[in-house]
Amino acid sequence: MAYVKYPQGELWRSREDGSESLQLTYRPLFAQKMTAVLSMFLLGAFLAATAVAQCGNASQPKQSAQLHHQAWQLRDGSDGAKLILATDSLDPIVGMWQVKFVAEGNANIPDGTVIDNAFVQWHADGTEIMNSSRPPDTQSFCLGVWEKVSPGIYQLNHFAISWDQSNTTAPLGPANIRERITLASSGNSFEGRFTIDQYDSAGNNLAHIVGRLAGHRIDVNTRIHQVL
Repeated sequence: MAYVKYPQGELWRSREDGSESLQLTYRPLFAQKMTAVLSMFLLGAFLAATAVAQCGNASQPKQSAQLHHQAWQLRDGSDGAKLILATDSLDPIVGMWQVKFVAEGNANIPDGTVIDNAFVQWHADGTEIMNSSRPPDTQSFCLGVWEKVSPGIYQLNHFAISWDQSNTTAPLGPANIRERITLASSGNSFEGRFTIDQYDSAGNNLAHIVGRLAGHRIDVNTRIHQVL
């Protein structure tokens, strides 16, 4: 006779008296793998509920860090997986800003002249993008990289490809903007100094401007009158 073992789901046969039993089917390999994966998932959930991470370094706990969703990453050529922990400990400079550049200390530009009034984003990966108030045909978007040099102090190295409005066949040359700023304790404003150097395509310096700048954070509650 044939019968199924419960709850294993295995098919067996034997004589009516139960002798000479023989297993005919086995538990599917897929089910075994699923059990192993489920066990790993439950272990990961337990670790996520009890772990605290700081910048991916579990050996240095940070009480203010919050746990994010976990990610499973398969290693190439293996069935294994590793658990990745992340925190939301973004640098306070990260975000969107309105930044005003004002000339100060130049021979041919009166102090207080607004050089630019731009929208700027500082990204968590150390990059930056600026939408300048310059005419678009002279180049109104440019890119930069930043680093934190000490608590609340940052420096930015920023490049743009400038154009001459009278010549649309080739760019005028690169512009280099450098900033050193101090973030306010509130995290919602900063002040600092800037330099702007405009070069031609051969690397000759065409203009050098220095001054001060001030930034104010833009968030989801910012209204239009606050950026005018």
